[in-house]
Amino acid sequence: MTHQIILTPLHKAVSALLEALATPTAGLDELAISMRRDAIIQRFEFTYELCWKTMRRILETTAARSKTDELLSMKDLYRLAFEAGIIANPQSWFEYNEARNITSHVYDEKKAKLVLAAVVKFAPDAAELLAKLEADYVA
Repeated sequence: MTHQIILTPLHKAVSALLEALATPTAGLDELAISMRRDAIIQRFEFTYELCWKTMRRILETTAARSKTDELLSMKDLYRLAFEAGIIANPQSWFEYNEARNITSHVYDEKKAKLVLAAVVKFAPDAAELLAKLEADYVA
């Protein structure tokens, strides 16, 4: 039995993130490159949040999980999503969670570069998640 989930916000977020990552840096000055990086990180934050919240919502509806299960740790959530066939590799999602946590701390250049490296890996996984969800949960 499949449950319909509204994926429009996630679709828009993933598209916006991929668009930002595809923006060329050739010919940009340092300020423009920095602003591009900041935009990518902000889009990552939003997309990541939608990804995990969508996973949680699907697990709640498809596995008859109770609201008390919202207190699961992120690692538990990703393990359950893996077991349900929603994601291919929970370890990667642990890393994305760590990168997201970095973005909520004091900003500095080194941390921004670490997060950007994670975002480059995250974007295809987010697109893969979206494709899987669209195939399984959109009528």
